[in-house]
Amino acid sequence: MTCYIVSFETADEPSRLRVVERLKTYPGFCPIHKHCWAINADKSSKEIVDFVAQGFQANERIFVIRSGTLATWRNSYGEKHDQWLKANL
Repeated sequence: MTCYIVSFETADEPSRLRVVERLKTYPGFCPIHKHCWAINADKSSKEIVDFVAQGFQANERIFVIRSGTLATWRNSYGEKHDQWLKANL
């Protein structure tokens, strides 16, 4: 299982919620902030983009990168998410 960072920009709130619902289908997921999530997947970054960006408008963007070995953050969305990030990034 690989951890990916998914950053996205959507045109409106319904589009953002659609992306979030797709991200929640992966075996592991954690919000980093409103438009950036970490996910665990057995897919390639292209497969993730193709799935998550289905129905994207021309002005919407997505960036998927495999997580590296070092990460630092401040003020995650609570202890549960802090622990997920520590375990998976």
